[in-house]
Amino acid sequence: MSEVEECLKRIQVHRGVTGVIVVNSDGIPIKTTLDNSTTVQCAGLIHQLTSKAKATVRDIDPQNDLTFLRIRSKKNEIMVAPEKDYMLIVIQNPMES
Repeated sequence: MSEVEECLKRIQVHRGVTGVIVVNSDGIPIKTTLDNSTTVQCAGLIHQLTSKAKATVRDIDPQNDLTFLRIRSKKNEIMVAPEKDYMLIVIQNPMES
């Protein structure tokens, strides 16, 4: 098993985690633990939001960059770790964690 798959499995077994998605720099899902339609919808929307958040951080301070994004709603908590070539998205139920 590759290091990436081991890492994804470790994240997935945490209490409350409902899904893990890895997307490339274009927002296309590479690996996922969710069904296809949910993956495509989440990946597209979160990629757009992350791009806007990165731009906002850069507008405020051109020397700065977005390193982590955490979004919490009544139903879910979405954590995004953007990197240069890919983005890790973890969706969890905050009531179970």
